[in-house]
Amino acid sequence: MGKFTARTADKFVLYQESVQSPEAEIDFIDRVYRKEYGHLPTRFREDFCGTALISCEWARRRRENVAWGVDLCADTLDWGRRNNLSKLTGEQQRRIHLLRRNVLHVKQPKVDVVGAFNFSFFVFKTPELLTAYFTQVRHSLSRDGLFVLDSYGGWESQKVMQERTRYKGFTYVWDQAAYDPTNDDTTCHIHFEFPDGTKMKRAFTYDWRLWTIGGIRDCLRAAGFKSSHVYWEGTGRDGEGNGVFRRAERAENCPGWHAYTIALP
Repeated sequence: MGKFTARTADKFVLYQESVQSPEAEIDFIDRVYRKEYGHLPTRFREDFCGTALISCEWARRRRENVAWGVDLCADTLDWGRRNNLSKLTGEQQRRIHLLRRNVLHVKQPKVDVVGAFNFSFFVFKTPELLTAYFTQVRHSLSRDGLFVLDSYGGWESQKVMQERTRYKGFTYVWDQAAYDPTNDDTTCHIHFEFPDGTKMKRAFTYDWRLWTIGGIRDCLRAAGFKSSHVYWEGTGRDGEGNGVFRRAERAENCPGWHAYTIALP
């Protein structure tokens, strides 16, 4: 692809470049699953899968791996088929199953791991809805099952602010446009800016509840998960997250943090 501009850039390409890290997500899943059960998982479901980038990496990782990707948006799933699945071998493609379904209604097939990444489950704004989703996930897991979610927080997560990060050929803008402290509702956008001065405004918009880890774990418990644990991201010398997540019983709040919560059925 040539130079990015607002007219020529594909928002899904930019999102995958700036937001997603499928190799790191699967490395984390493998590490935690092996720690819990002594072997590697093979059957994976990616909820809110979007372009199914993680599912594709799952199929690529090991010949025995099978992935199911679930999303409501047909156009996004089709983009994933054309641009991500098409890069796999035929044998790898046959081990990926994309479902246009509501994650609240999916129980089968049974899988070893369900992942809900990039804060996608924040779309469920009430404890009742979040617990209903978690209950469906628990029913979907095998006895040696693992549920993996990520979340973000810190006092800056409640501020109306924009944060810019430069990538090759474009700038990613995370825009926290609104936050209501009475109910934790938040509205966020992703914009992209380009060297020629053009901008792709509101390429993605999110209407979420900013869930705390404590609230997430309460809903996991209410959904019948027997245990949950937090993996907290460490910091580098620059004070920023270093991408290394370790299990933590306690953590120090900071301006911004990123963590995984894992749950066992």
